[in-house]
Amino acid sequence: GLVFTIFRPVIALITGIIGGAAVDLFDKNAETITEPTDDDNSTEQKNKFLIGIRHGFIVLPKDIGLAMLIGLLLAAFISVVVPDDFFADKIGTGIGAMVLMMLMGIPVYVCATASVPIAAAMIAKGLTPGAAFVFLMTGPATNAAAFVTIWKVLGSRTAIIYVLTVAVCALTAGVLLDAMFTGLGGEVQSHYHQMAATPLEHISAALLLMLLVWGIYKKYFIRPP
Repeated sequence: GLVFTIFRPVIALITGIIGGAAVDLFDKNAETITEPTDDDNSTEQKNKFLIGIRHGFIVLPKDIGLAMLIGLLLAAFISVVVPDDFFADKIGTGIGAMVLMMLMGIPVYVCATASVPIAAAMIAKGLTPGAAFVFLMTGPATNAAAFVTIWKVLGSRTAIIYVLTVAVCALTAGVLLDAMFTGLGGEVQSHYHQMAATPLEHISAALLLMLLVWGIYKKYFIRPP
């Protein structure tokens, strides 16, 4: 929906700014890492349209194909197996549900794109949009491997600020989302349960599946020369 489409990047932008400012403010010992300059502007001479097409239909499916396919399969599993209102009955609808989704999302990595169908399926089964948003924020942004890497490269204080910033901003945004858009959950559920699809949508789904499978095949089964 439009609300999630706008809300997610805006909160991600705010979270990044707050995190960066917090590191500058509280981690005075953080080192600045510089990259070597590259004066080669040859890529700018290439056709940008062809570069975009190649990225969208070759590079991106290769990078996220497996994660996206797993996300779609998990969303389908939740839709078919999990009873309606399961999440509302089991974990509630308040801040507790958001904290639980945060604890689920922080330690494991969930692809930013693949997390969307999973979150939609959970909302359809009774999870509040705010709690689903917390999962959408923390899953792609944090994981144990990234935390350890940041700890080693940028220091313990930066790593802790990083995780705390994501957690606090995600929870705050989740509470605001549920408070500002009280009927959003019903809208998502209504949209999610509309099963009738047009022939164009069936064709698009088939093409997407082909792109994902091709990307997975190229990444894991074709060895570079």
